[in-house]
Amino acid sequence: MTVYTFEGRIPHISEEAYVSPSATIIGDVTITGEVWVGPGAVIRGDYGKIVIGDGTAVEDNVVIHARPGKETIIGEHVTLGHSCVIHTATIGDFAVIGMHSTVTDFAEVGKWAVIAEHALVKTKQVIEPEKIAGGVPARVIKDVPEEFKKLWADYKYNYTSFCKRYKNNLKEKL
Repeated sequence: MTVYTFEGRIPHISEEAYVSPSATIIGDVTITGEVWVGPGAVIRGDYGKIVIGDGTAVEDNVVIHARPGKETIIGEHVTLGHSCVIHTATIGDFAVIGMHSTVTDFAEVGKWAVIAEHALVKTKQVIEPEKIAGGVPARVIKDVPEEFKKLWADYKYNYTSFCKRYKNNLKEKL
């Protein structure tokens, strides 16, 4: 992993977390508990603050950033799908942000909310808890079914198990 301090801003990464060797973490970033950070992810707290909660999966090529003096807060057991962008936003516990989605400035995504693939949650938009939203811009489509929550609860714990599994079993092929 590539981890940098920047102008006195120091990353704090839990010993329980796994951060891919090709991920980049810069500045005021706090990663708590069993967070899995995939290849190519960039978490840049160079002039804003980023906090990522326990059990969260930051999948491949995700970009997380914050405006100067502002915060991006990612809750616990969140799934950030491949190549999504989170910028100066708040993501509630157990939320799912679909692949290639963007959640932008001062937006809020509630607990157990789901943002569909390629969606845009625009500036200051609020997606209420337990709602599914999609489109550009995102609009609420329906409520999150209980069956979805049960299925995704299992998926989310796969990533926490990846923390130990990747640390113990990922080997560079020579």
